[in-house]
Amino acid sequence: MSVLLQISDTHFGTEQPPVVEAVVALAARERPDLVVLSGDISQRARRNQFRRARAFIDRLGAPWIAIPGNHDIPLFNLYARFVHPYANHVEAFGDDLEPVFESTSLLVQGVNTTRNLRHTVGEVSDAQVERVAARLAGARPNQLRVVVVHQPVAVTQPSDVKNLLRGHDSALARWAAAGADVVMGGHIHLPYVIAPDGLARPAWVVQAGTAVSSRIRDGTPNSVNLLRWNVDGDTDRCDIEQWNYAVADAAFGLAKVTSVEPARPSMSSRGERV
Repeated sequence: MSVLLQISDTHFGTEQPPVVEAVVALAARERPDLVVLSGDISQRARRNQFRRARAFIDRLGAPWIAIPGNHDIPLFNLYARFVHPYANHVEAFGDDLEPVFESTSLLVQGVNTTRNLRHTVGEVSDAQVERVAARLAGARPNQLRVVVVHQPVAVTQPSDVKNLLRGHDSALARWAAAGADVVMGGHIHLPYVIAPDGLARPAWVVQAGTAVSSRIRDGTPNSVNLLRWNVDGDTDRCDIEQWNYAVADAAFGLAKVTSVEPARPSMSSRGERV
């Protein structure tokens, strides 16, 4: 079994120390194979905020990938925003804004959906869509194939339509056809799992709440997601777990489990994927 821990919208600069410690404790107990940071790592893209975020990630004791969110580009420093918008992110988390993690059972592809000319709205280009699709098409059958974006590709509430990733329809359709099992994101601080209709093959949108920030939404608690990918049994199954922070316990507890069975690619008589 492989375990992936999704942490989103930490907004360091607004982090709550007890919640930070609770995430560290959860990671120590669950020992994830990979930690995914799906954007808005900092509150205002300041160097000290990114440094605190990196120190936190280093405490989790697992490999990680990180993509920027709209808050990870300077807002008030216009020179930095337009000349070197990712400088502080890169200093803390490295040059690759679209990192890839690959193991025998996981393929996780990050996508940078931020644009320095936009404040909150995200966008994915045709070139990005095709680059990710090509990577997905080359995945091995036993790999859970995950794409990580910041802004959501599907929403559950009309008020969130304005937050949808620009190009989400074509991107989701293309990635699902190429083999994506999960497209995960954050941005709206609302956790849910949905399976959009009309795709060539099943794919699930997995959204995370805010992990450690005080900027919770409408009373929704801090939360993280754990994905458990089981390829050892008769049926390939992914359990998508939502873990919520309970103030009374100063700990994260399991709140919801969504079990899905990703479709695996079949093979032609010539050994080709179909």
